Amino acid sequence: MSHAHERSLPKLWPSFLGTLPFLRRFKPKEIEAATNGFTTVLETGPRGTAYRARFAGGLVATVRRAGSRDDREEEGAFYRELQQLGRLNHRHIVRLHGFCEGHRSRFLVFDHMENQSLKECLHDPLRTPLDWRTRLQVAIDVAAALEYLYYFCDPPVFHVSVSSSNVLMDANFVAKLSDISVIIHDMKRATTEPNTASFQDQVEQRRTDLVFQYGVLVLELVTGQSSGGDGELVRWVQEPGFAGSMHRMVDADLGSAYDARELRDLVIVARLCTRHGNDAVVSIPQIVRYLQGKVERLGCEIRCG
Repeated sequence: MSHAHERSLPKLWPSFLGTLPFLRRFKPKEIEAATNGFTTVLETGPRGTAYRARFAGGLVATVRRAGSRDDREEEGAFYRELQQLGRLNHRHIVRLHGFCEGHRSRFLVFDHMENQSLKECLHDPLRTPLDWRTRLQVAIDVAAALEYLYYFCDPPVFHVSVSSSNVLMDANFVAKLSDISVIIHDMKRATTEPNTASFQDQVEQRRTDLVFQYGVLVLELVTGQSSGGDGELVRWVQEPGFAGSMHRMVDADLGSAYDARELRDLVIVARLCTRHGNDAVVSIPQIVRYLQGKVERLGCEIRCG
């Protein structure tokens, strides 16, 4: 790295490296070589371009372009965000390995998810359909990741969208949340005092929104249908007679290969999560305990039967 580049780094750079010694700083030439000259494109979209990367040491990863180095206003925010993301440590959150400051671009290096997104697993007709046990486990895993982000991170992490596009599947079809950011981006604009009523109201609203998104995801797991813009699945599950049509709504790819009690449990969770207004009383920790209890109960019945 040139001396001119060193002088351009923010003052927080030395302390940043000291607080995250496990977060690797990749060289631009390593990123370019690992992505075969940025030709191994996985996706392009609002989050930036992502590439499949194979590094010299054997690490297979996903490299995501994280903005331009010409945007000086975002430089400090980029390092602060790295500090937050680098501390996330949960089995069901995509792990950040490191970062790179190129001549013109910044990059983030994440775990590579071999089976891509849950959306592709559910909707790609050329792929083997997910079985019922995997779908149930995905619901539990995503809820566990959200509980970790909401209640066990300091500061809490709320800037995440819960959708089948943002749930990635590893080689063993273990679900992991991706595209996570930190709370500071949009919420700090309303208030600089995190203890004010306005700030807390925003926190509670974000929790409510993500619980609703989680409920929609559960409906997609059960039915194999994406929610779409009209909310048809949400309207169905809120109808008084929804229980009578549950079995007709199950994804045709499953046939009859599912557990009827677990189906009922999942649909009830989705119903509670997608209620509006004062009726929306369920929390992520309650969902985690409820679903984990159901799975443990079934496991006992299988072992003891």
